[in-house]
Amino acid sequence: MSRRRRALIIERMETYLIIRRNGWRTPDELRNAAERSAAEAERMNDDVRWIRSYVVAETDGSLGTVCIYEASSPEAIRRHAYAATLPVDEILAVADTVVVRPDPQPIAI
Repeated sequence: MSRRRRALIIERMETYLIIRRNGWRTPDELRNAAERSAAEAERMNDDVRWIRSYVVAETDGSLGTVCIYEASSPEAIRRHAYAATLPVDEILAVADTVVVRPDPQPIAI
């Protein structure tokens, strides 16, 4: 792919928030899902880029995530999730970002 075409693809990416509720029972399941997601994002890097995820402790004891992605469209995110066998409960376009403080240092799960 030419540099110009790649620059145009990157330029048209939007930022999205993906909510995945009750997706995993254990940290190991989540870790395996993260590995599949990273591999699939690498394969689809012209359409989807995984930025970060926040792991959520659900009330039933399971784990969910709130993920930040850059993508060419919500459909590209759904294709990525399907290929990586990840749940997708909701996809929201990010309108703007307000940073009050930088994110805390991540912990290993």
